[in-house]
Amino acid sequence: MSIGLVIFLALVGVPLIEIAVFIEVGGRIGLWPTLAMIFATAAMGTALLRYQGLSVLADARGSMERGELPVRALLDGVCLVIAGALLLTPGFVTDLAGALLLMTPIRRLLQAGALRWIVAHGQLGAAMKTGQGGGASVIEGEFVEEDDDEQPPRTGIPPPR
Repeated sequence: MSIGLVIFLALVGVPLIEIAVFIEVGGRIGLWPTLAMIFATAAMGTALLRYQGLSVLADARGSMERGELPVRALLDGVCLVIAGALLLTPGFVTDLAGALLLMTPIRRLLQAGALRWIVAHGQLGAAMKTGQGGGASVIEGEFVEEDDDEQPPRTGIPPPR
């Protein structure tokens, strides 16, 4: 299935599913409680996203201070951005998907699959196996520090004043 078809089905299918769920829930509990639930889930999702986002930022900072790549924190950040977008989108199905992405065990399962795919298809696999960043070469050498007080070579051009 092509990526274009998947995007088309998502853009058409998700709103249709959301409308059907809205009608069903609204028919059972009424219009105003349904709307209140939509606003409540958006507010709770925003609060949870903010709290977890700060936690992920602290994890990334800690990883970098230890000299490690913050891969898990970056993947957590991607999941949280997607969760935030889903929670702010009106609808029960998107709220459920966003809430699932806020759960750490669900994110760990998705991250494990994403890392397997990246290692199989990307350069991260070579970097993780060799311990180097993308198979970069190391060039050894020496350097000499030049003093700025030394006179530049004469070129026949007067120095600036």
